[in-house]
Amino acid sequence: MEMISSQISLGPLLYYWPRQTTLDFYEQVGRSPVDIVYLGETVCSRRHELRAADWLALAGELRAAGKVVILSSPPLVETSTEVAQIKRLAAQEEFMIEVGEVGAIRSLAGRPFVAGPHLNAYHGATLAWLAGQGAKRFVAPLEMSQADLRTLLTERPAGLQAEVMVWGRMPLAFSARCFTARHFHLRKDDCGFRCIDYPDGLALRTQEAGDFLAINGIQTQSAQCLDLLEQADDLRDMGVEVLRISPQSRGTLDAIAALHQWRQGRAALPIPLPAGMRRCNGYWHGKAGIDWLGQEA
Repeated sequence: MEMISSQISLGPLLYYWPRQTTLDFYEQVGRSPVDIVYLGETVCSRRHELRAADWLALAGELRAAGKVVILSSPPLVETSTEVAQIKRLAAQEEFMIEVGEVGAIRSLAGRPFVAGPHLNAYHGATLAWLAGQGAKRFVAPLEMSQADLRTLLTERPAGLQAEVMVWGRMPLAFSARCFTARHFHLRKDDCGFRCIDYPDGLALRTQEAGDFLAINGIQTQSAQCLDLLEQADDLRDMGVEVLRISPQSRGTLDAIAALHQWRQGRAALPIPLPAGMRRCNGYWHGKAGIDWLGQEA
């Protein structure tokens, strides 16, 4: 297989950070060696620290800094507000869209898009259909093992790029119910925007006090941070063109820097994690996703 030059992407911000924190973060992202940046609110349409115009302004600034910018659409659409959000995204033609759910594809009317990780693309026929609709790249499902991903990559149609998330808490499921509001005995429509108090989501523990999951509004995440940075060589050799970092409050820019060092042939330093968070890579090895097979950094 011909050696490819891996690109580094930064997935959409999944958490509700204060406005200035978000702007400061993306200012640093603009100076980082990341190649592709996904922007937009994909979890809760009630979050309002940044509005649609703010995300578009950020997109312009990051593009001016030399980044390829892609606007992400939500994977769960329930309200007319969210339908209108997707239509606004589809109406603009300045930036490509990452499609979060299948219904958004129709709004794009054949224009190129990135197929997001929640479209359930587990076999070649699905990838062929997505490519026929205009997909130029797909993000592999987060729970795929190395063996399954290798098989899927052999089945993909020519010209369809692959992207794999390699670092960050994994978004595993979405629900119409807001788990954060429920935790505080609040209604979803009167939640007090409590998500803003948890920059990496709200950790859940088992009765035995073990790390289990994290909740982030309507989103259920892994309690652990996925870490496939040591598998970057394997992913590149399998033909994966883009390696994705998912933003966390701590360590995100270090993870980007580590991948940049790797593609320059230099050893990467251990990546710091948010307080209390551990690493996982079990899915990659065909085991429980919560597992970690490797040395703790």
